Amino acid sequence: MATRTETGPGTAADPAAERLRRWRLVLGADSAAGAGGGFTALSGADGAMDRALEALYGGQGDPGAQGPGSREAGLGGSAPRVARWLGDIRTYFPASVVQVMQRDAIDRLGLAALLLEPEMLEAVEADVHLVGTLLSLHKAMPETTKETARAVVRKVVEDLEKRLATRTRATLTGALDRSARVTRPRHRDIDWDRTIRANLKNYLPEYRTVVPERLIGYGRAARSVKKDVILCIDQSGSMAASVVYASVFGAVLASMRSLDTRLVVFDTSVVDLTDQLSDPVDVLFGTQLGGGTDINRALAYCQSRITRPAETVVVLISDLYEGGIRDGMLKRVAAMKAGGVQFVTLLALSDEGAPAYDREHAAALAALGAPAFACTPDLFPEVMAAALEKRPLPVPDTAARPAAAPSP
Repeated sequence: MATRTETGPGTAADPAAERLRRWRLVLGADSAAGAGGGFTALSGADGAMDRALEALYGGQGDPGAQGPGSREAGLGGSAPRVARWLGDIRTYFPASVVQVMQRDAIDRLGLAALLLEPEMLEAVEADVHLVGTLLSLHKAMPETTKETARAVVRKVVEDLEKRLATRTRATLTGALDRSARVTRPRHRDIDWDRTIRANLKNYLPEYRTVVPERLIGYGRAARSVKKDVILCIDQSGSMAASVVYASVFGAVLASMRSLDTRLVVFDTSVVDLTDQLSDPVDVLFGTQLGGGTDINRALAYCQSRITRPAETVVVLISDLYEGGIRDGMLKRVAAMKAGGVQFVTLLALSDEGAPAYDREHAAALAALGAPAFACTPDLFPEVMAAALEKRPLPVPDTAARPAAAPSP
């Protein structure tokens, strides 16, 4: 774990002492007794960092417990103590480490209930995972906390929009501009690779050149030309980060005149949140993380909203644990693809790679030509651009593949 280190005697001049110091912070107070006196006592900022780490990672079972095998510190259920601890870790650790420690505190120490208190929310370092936790709790929030929770969620959403919106719009605008092929393009719109391949028969060896009888290029998409995009998002608890990112992307896509964007969330029921896309915070608070999953039902709803199959992209974001009718789900995907729909299956839309997912369903979708893969937010614009242009998706090597046929 990275820490903000003190500068002082021994750190730069004595690498061995610095290594011991770091190991002492990693291993905790109990390690000093078994180190043969190799560890020195910690004080100052090092001591404060050690106490913050002990409070979270030192106990066995009950974090407030005392005795052999547990450290002296702990968070227990005390809101003031947790508030002080949150302040300490923000003082001594970088933001990326603070976010990890907060997640661990919620998971290990059962601190989710304390997030229902406004003063707790004001003390935490907001990130995508915290937003997911708040969304799972928002039905239980008292009214005094809801506005604070919305403010926390809005800050994260606005940060994500600043990071993702400009590149997404630029990438997709280019894809839409290139989506209409023309045979009499302007010079700047000529697709030279395709033009050369189409005219190889006219190669003149003596001049070492190709005579382009037929030019192939891109037409500039008119503002009235639209593609239809349907984001179909699994809102089961394991998909929390994906729901956050998808809501932000949905708002960005909805802001583009050349796209008609629909956002649908589902568990065992289906909710169309398209009318809230102007504000992704409203979208997020319209979700209900947790519950079962009925992908077939969600796809049936999406299918009923398709009016121009050849101009439609459907993006299913799900871990594919289907609680509905499996064969129905696959038949709907096959029918949509046969009608010309570009179908994209994302196991996750987050920075953390593929979650646990149903490999059998993923392989079945891959066999239908809809490979299932995890997608980072930075890759998502490229995936959407490829789908809009009807070219192969930039599928990572880790994507689910069709099962190989058995050997004869």
